[in-house]
Amino acid sequence: MLILSLESSAKPSSVAVCRDGELLGLYFQNSGLNHSHTLMKMAEALLQNLGVAPSELGLVAVSHGPGSFTGVRIGVSAAKGLAWGLGIPVCGVSTLEAMAYQATEPGLILSPVMDARRGQVYNALFEWREGTLVRLREDRAIPLDDLAADIASDAFASTLPVCLIGDGTSIAHEHFLSLGINHRIPQNLVRWQTAYGVALAAAAAGSVPAAELEPRYLRPSQAERVRNERQGNG
Repeated sequence: MLILSLESSAKPSSVAVCRDGELLGLYFQNSGLNHSHTLMKMAEALLQNLGVAPSELGLVAVSHGPGSFTGVRIGVSAAKGLAWGLGIPVCGVSTLEAMAYQATEPGLILSPVMDARRGQVYNALFEWREGTLVRLREDRAIPLDDLAADIASDAFASTLPVCLIGDGTSIAHEHFLSLGINHRIPQNLVRWQTAYGVALAAAAAGSVPAAELEPRYLRPSQAERVRNERQGNG
């Protein structure tokens, strides 16, 4: 089955086309340009250059969070529109889980991290066991100190090395260094969330009709937080 996948949950954006787990093409950019202006253009160009007609697609996949509220919303809206127009199902996957699918090296605790601002990161923990990705922690918004304490706890400290991936790698790396926590970081491309990871995660997940796809945020948006604070102060 041909899968078109979209990733726009953070500063990088990418689109990919995969057939049965094989990557046929990937467009990736980390320019910080508005995803609403670039994502669909990238998808159209990739399909055209691969000689793939939209009617050949069997599934549209997208990272539906966590991540930037605007970026996630753009990706989900684009995926729903494409799937709806083509009459095919859609699959929303965790941004964090999609990153873990890219890092296939066994013998590591995979720790995807995304900068969530306000001293927090979006995070989950995974491990590859006999070719299967096993989730060790659910998606969460967590302070770096709490993440460091979790990784340094007895549950993980005496087992496997921890590998940081994601756009929050740099800030987590600096924090872990200051605390003396043993960890590693991968090569540059694996560090970033990409649509290829989204396609791999989607292949192992279930699909839904386009109308049922929704973003999954782990905390309220900035506007919602401000409104709630004002109402609470009132």
